[in-house]
Amino acid sequence: MSQRPPLTRERIIETALHLIDGQGLSRLTMRRLGDALEVEAMAIYHHLPHGKEQLLEQLIAYVAAHPVPPGAGSARDRLRSWAGGYRERLLDHVGVMPLIVTRRNPGALAATTQSVQDLLRTAGRTEAEAAVGAHTVLGYLLGTVALEARERAAETTPAGLDQDARFLAGLDGVLAGFA
Repeated sequence: MSQRPPLTRERIIETALHLIDGQGLSRLTMRRLGDALEVEAMAIYHHLPHGKEQLLEQLIAYVAAHPVPPGAGSARDRLRSWAGGYRERLLDHVGVMPLIVTRRNPGALAATTQSVQDLLRTAGRTEAEAAVGAHTVLGYLLGTVALEARERAAETTPAGLDQDARFLAGLDGVLAGFA
């Protein structure tokens, strides 16, 4: 008989993400999550005392928090690389996108926003320009991922379209004003 891993907040969040990625956000219930974890649903409340609301906030933070890592290269190159990785992360967990764009969780994007602002400041932008730039870059990313996810779900992506190239072309347009 194999022993299941201990129940932890991280395991709960990762399992919930797996359920959402496979079945969609609307199918996530505490009972289904408990079944997937092989525990009674009430055991989840030991780690998330506020239940599903707290779980949803944790899912937002887990997916949306994606600071720009330190590194070498120009600000534009670093932002391009980071944005491509962030786009992939959001598309991998597209079921969480509705939560990211509609729920009030100011802390979820705080580290991400701050890291983009810091990079823009090191590239010579003022505090105000860096704030506008970070907001614009994140707005472009979230909006583009939402539109791309909708196209994929509806199977309306134009034939032969290179979505990566389209994303990078738009990103370069956005970055031209800031990095």
